[in-house]
Amino acid sequence: MAHSIVIFGASGDLTKRKLIPALFRLYQKGKLPPATRIIGVSRRKYSDERWRELLLETTRQFLGDRFDAEVWPAFVGQVHYVPGDVNQVDDFFSLEARLQEIEDDAADRVYYLATSPALYAAAASNLAAAGMAHESTAKRRIVIEKPFGTDLKSARDLNAHVHGVFAEKQVYRIDHYLGKETVQNLMVLRFANSIFEPIWNRDYIDHVQITVAESVTVEGRGGYYEQSGVLRDMFQNHLLQLLMITAMEAPVRFEADMVRDEKVKVLRAIRSLSGADFASDTVRGQYADYRRADGVNPASENATFAALKLHIDNWRWNGVPFYLRSGKAMSCRTTQIVIQFRQPPVMMFSASPEPNKLVIQIQPAEGIQIHFQTKTPDAGMRPRNAELDYRFQRAVRGALPDAYQRLLMDALGGDASLFARSDEVELAWGIVDPILAAWSSPAAPPLEMYDVGCWGPESSTRWMRDQGREWFDVCPVLH
Repeated sequence: MAHSIVIFGASGDLTKRKLIPALFRLYQKGKLPPATRIIGVSRRKYSDERWRELLLETTRQFLGDRFDAEVWPAFVGQVHYVPGDVNQVDDFFSLEARLQEIEDDAADRVYYLATSPALYAAAASNLAAAGMAHESTAKRRIVIEKPFGTDLKSARDLNAHVHGVFAEKQVYRIDHYLGKETVQNLMVLRFANSIFEPIWNRDYIDHVQITVAESVTVEGRGGYYEQSGVLRDMFQNHLLQLLMITAMEAPVRFEADMVRDEKVKVLRAIRSLSGADFASDTVRGQYADYRRADGVNPASENATFAALKLHIDNWRWNGVPFYLRSGKAMSCRTTQIVIQFRQPPVMMFSASPEPNKLVIQIQPAEGIQIHFQTKTPDAGMRPRNAELDYRFQRAVRGALPDAYQRLLMDALGGDASLFARSDEVELAWGIVDPILAAWSSPAAPPLEMYDVGCWGPESSTRWMRDQGREWFDVCPVLH
């Protein structure tokens, strides 16, 4: 079966930086299905030849030494361009006519919305109006980038609109974190190794930390960030996705709906915050000079850092807090999951050892570490911390595949395991919305300023210490 990938927003950054480089790498490795056509759509009046010239420049730039000039001509021969405005239904009829010329036979199609979220509903409606969403002899799938809504109501409205055109099985809501090799490896680590499952529960685990730290500021995106903030930008999608994979039960089989059923069960089990919880179980901060960024209100109360304590009220996790934090302008760029185990029931040695930890580094130094205790040489029975350290980069030849490579292949193949389902999206907003509301009310915790290049506000450190715990503030070591 032939395939067509239709990219709406073809002149945008996502297409240039991620989608075309990922598709070219798949082609280089022989993984892109044969007879795959790539069609870009945007308002710019490019010809096929002009768009190919522009893609040559940008793909070479973003792939660097992974760009293969000898392979490029064969790949780009499959790339086409159709001028079109997502808001104009007539342009969809023109696009459909052009696709029928380009496609050799009835082809499965993936419509990729790499546009502003404000255009998602119009794109779905106009695809339907032009008869481009209907499945008969070929499949039709739509890939929708985050953010999927800005709150629970808008997410429900968008789901209802999209479901008026596409069945849920045709909809692929993408979160690129789920395409990262280390995130996928977390499932293998848990469900393919018998040494972890017996201790992956409240009896042995003290708490779980999930950190997504960014070293960059809002830079030129101040206007967007004023509307988004850290909770909408990072927690509703990335952090809750990582929490679900960490906490989910093993599915009966590794099939899309079975995997997503188990993830949804985790969201349903998260205890709702209410009343004084918003002050005691959340921390918010803003980095110094945020208010001076272009597009930012000089008196902005928008949080660029947040930390949350969530509880999962089920048999496996009852009593185990999950600490989630994310922020801009932090000490380094890192995404990590820390499973901290309980201390031994009896402390036999004079020095109090550090608790055992399992550290899963998602980026940029993808790998897994086990922190455990050994004896300090020539120092009696004094324990010291040691590490077992597995790094993907040392174990795998060549660069790890970009997350978009995996997700694009899954969308082409009809595997939705790593994509969010409608109920999953709505449940996630149901967790975040009350916190957003509380932070706009007298129940909000104070907004504390923090310096650029640190691990967030001091209140976050004090908050953890008051609970007898410490953040794992370690920047990944790159080798």
